[in-house]
This record gives sequence, structure tokens and C-alpha cells, in this order.
Amino acid sequence: MDWKKPLEIGGVLVVLALLAYFGGQWALEGAIHGHKQVQVPDLRGKSVLAALDALGPVNLVLRKDGTEFDGSVPVGAVLRQLPPAGTVVREGKTIRVIISHGGETVFVPAIVGIPLRNAEMMLRQKQLLLGEVSESYSLRVERNIVLSQDPKGESSAEKNALVNVVVSGGAPPPGVILMPDFRQKNITEVKLWADSQRIRPEITEDPGSLFPAGTVLGQEPGPDASVSADTPVRFTASARPRDASTALTKHLHYEVSQGSAASLVRIMVVDAGGEREVFKGLRDPGSKIDLALPQASAARVRIFVNGILVEEKPL
Repeated sequence: MDWKKPLEIGGVLVVLALLAYFGGQWALEGAIHGHKQVQVPDLRGKSVLAALDALGPVNLVLRKDGTEFDGSVPVGAVLRQLPPAGTVVREGKTIRVIISHGGETVFVPAIVGIPLRNAEMMLRQKQLLLGEVSESYSLRVERNIVLSQDPKGESSAEKNALVNVVVSGGAPPPGVILMPDFRQKNITEVKLWADSQRIRPEITEDPGSLFPAGTVLGQEPGPDASVSADTPVRFTASARPRDASTALTKHLHYEVSQGSAASLVRIMVVDAGGEREVFKGLRDPGSKIDLALPQASAARVRIFVNGILVEEKPL
């Protein structure tokens, strides 16, 4: 057997393989070096579409590598890039970017009706900061209890955002007149208060109301607003005949649960005519709310405490 012949064939195959390998390398290097060199544009702060527009003319490719929270860069904008701006690369290079997810958002706690010190602790627990604190006199709420907040409770805000509050300054000093909360009370109480303060209220009667006759349906200005003898004060009272209203009256009793601070109670009645508010106010723990409500078919009552539905039942 001639063993030299297979060796010759193997040698030829090795040479052909080497030629193919180096030929491919030369071709690849030629293709790479045939691409022009370009400078990477600055993509930071640009939207994805704007980044694509910037890369298109220099024949570079965009690839998203992830997202990060950053309140200083708008949502959807480029936060970082690799290679960085100014780097010289060849056409066809992939530019990797991190996209901003905006500021990290948190839910704002409902702090109306609680002491300011407790409110500040709740804000810190939610990674929020107490902002401007202003004061307003109140006949209903004791001193240093939060009367209102901005942003409102259960809304979303960026982490470390400021929450501005108005707190009660307690009862006003002599000479300052605040409007009491007359809603769901009898109009006779309005007249007695107005006479004592030398205020002439404008009273409008609503004969179509289902509430008992004389019930205050609305007032302007609202509770705790500062008024004087020259302030326009308006009330709307039910003018339903007493015999008809008494027959259709339903009494609602609700007792505020025990706690460390006053709660904002809101009572809604839902019937065929829609949903309407019949009571809203801050009430101390353990206090009782008694309302005379019109009885309607298929009516339901919903009770909210600090914005949370705590009870719903037929009226």
C-alpha cells in the first residue's frame, strides 16, 4: 500500500483550510476597516425617538439595556450611554443606553384629622417631606390638627416630594367670626346665630327637597370661613311640608370609632337620583352623628372615614 498518497492529500486539505481561514479574516478586516469612523453623539436627555434620529445619520445602532429611577431626567429619556458621547467608533457600532423611569413615585398618606407631629412621622415613613405649614382658626377642630393637605391623600407623588398642610389654630380670638357648620341642622339655629352676630343671611327654600322641612341643605361660605356683617351669607333650606317629610324620614346614627385623633367623616346617600353628600366634617373619637334623612326606595348609605369606605347599608 502506498502510504505517501494519503499524506499528500491531507497536506493539501490543511493548506486549503489555512487559505480559507486567512482569506475570511482578511475579508472581514477589510469589511470592518471599510466602514467610516464616526463620532458618537450625545444622547443623554433625549427621548428614544430623538436618539434614533441622532444615530441614523452616522449609521449607529441603538440598544436599550434597562431603566432606572431618576427624578432629574424625564420619563423615557436617555439617562446614560455606552460608549460615551465623543467616542470615535466605526459605522454599525451598537450604542447601549439606560432609559430614565423618572422619579420614584409613592402614595401620599391621608393625614387630615391627625396631629401635625403624627402627620410628619407618617410622611417620613412614606419617604415624603413636610412642606409649608400654615394655620387657620377652626370652631370644629382643636389646635395643631391637620385641616387640609396638598397633595391630597391617596394621590401619587415623587419620592421626597413636599406635602403642604393647613393646621387648626383652634378657636378664634375675640372679634373674629367664623362660620359654623349648619348643614343638616335646622334653619332656626342659623337665625339665632345670625342675630347674635348681627349678620343678615339670605335664605333660599327648596320645596322639592326630600329632607325634613327646615333642614339646612347648603351654606355659603363653608364651615370655619371668616365672616363679618358685610359678608354675603347664603343658606338653602328644605321647604318640604312637615307632614309629608315626617312620613318619609329615616334616622341615621353613626358613632365614630375610638382613636387618638379626630376623623374626617363623609356620609353619602345613593338612590335612583344618584349619589349626594349629606354630611362631611371632622369628628372626635367616640362622638355620635345623628341625621334625619329622607327615606327613598332602594336607597343606600355609604360612610367614609378619612377617605376609606367603612360601612355601606340600606337606608
